[in-house]
Amino acid sequence: MSTKYASTQPSGYNNHIKNVAIVGAAGQVGQFITTELLKKGTFDITALSRSDSTNTPPSGVTTKPIDYNDRSTLVNALKGQDVLIITMAVTAPQDQQKKLIEAAAEAGVPWIIPNEFGGDGEDDQVSADIFIGIGKKKEREYIEELGKSSWIGITCSFWYEYSLAGPGLYGIDIVKKEVTWFDDGKQRVNTSTWPQTGRAVAELLSLPVLPEDENGKATTLSHYRNRFAYVSSFTLSQRDMFESVKRVTGTSDSEWEISSVSVKKLFEDSKEKSKTGDRLAYGKMLYSRYFFPDNAGYYEVTKGLDNEKLGLPREGLDESTKKAVKLAESGYFEKIFGRN
Repeated sequence: MSTKYASTQPSGYNNHIKNVAIVGAAGQVGQFITTELLKKGTFDITALSRSDSTNTPPSGVTTKPIDYNDRSTLVNALKGQDVLIITMAVTAPQDQQKKLIEAAAEAGVPWIIPNEFGGDGEDDQVSADIFIGIGKKKEREYIEELGKSSWIGITCSFWYEYSLAGPGLYGIDIVKKEVTWFDDGKQRVNTSTWPQTGRAVAELLSLPVLPEDENGKATTLSHYRNRFAYVSSFTLSQRDMFESVKRVTGTSDSEWEISSVSVKKLFEDSKEKSKTGDRLAYGKMLYSRYFFPDNAGYYEVTKGLDNEKLGLPREGLDESTKKAVKLAESGYFEKIFGRN
């Protein structure tokens, strides 16, 4: 395929994204993406929402009701949009993203950011190990097969404040004051905060779509066509995280119960337990796989980062840890997983 340039496009061509549709605009990560898009002041944002949804998008966002069982509502809501951002909980019906992809193709939406906020989707071995990766790859391939849209995946790893606050997802249970090292606790992984993920999407969509001409050197959206953008807030081991938790909580090792476990055994045990429908076990299976010594969760060294290209800021680790501690102490995860 020959390279396209903005200077060779028809008169009236707009080389920037303007109209953004988002599913899950008030959700876990969706609210941060929406907030960062609004801060730019250059986007017209439309939230696609089921008529029975109780979530309210931020002020400044247009809401359009959709019915996943009525394709016309999806297509009508997506007409005229430059990009569709999909953020969904893992509990969402599995066919919903496919319905959105098909509707986007019919409506002629040129760009889709699918529900790809996590680990490196190009790692086929990990994708197979954690079950969900294979399905995500098929959906990306389906977008290409339909031939109307291009996709961009956001590799941001696990969300830091969410994961650290979770009951042992990063091996640190803040409420119980328990730490479980995965092996020796020194394997490093990339991890991103919710705000950094939101900024990454906003900065990505603020790029020019095409190079101006053959001499154009600036990073463009087309550079990421059918590819992943790799972003991160921190590169940390469990021990790094624990040191931050101790600083924030003013505690010492003696106040914590510290143990260790084989990360591969934890993965296998959690994988088996998750087959019974245990959601927390599934979470531990997912997280432990990225702490294997194959650097599956440390994509900074295998793929590099796009932080600098996207102009993402450096963040304060302890400030983000404070948010995690507050989230853990609020009982947030008891509503999701229950408490053992």
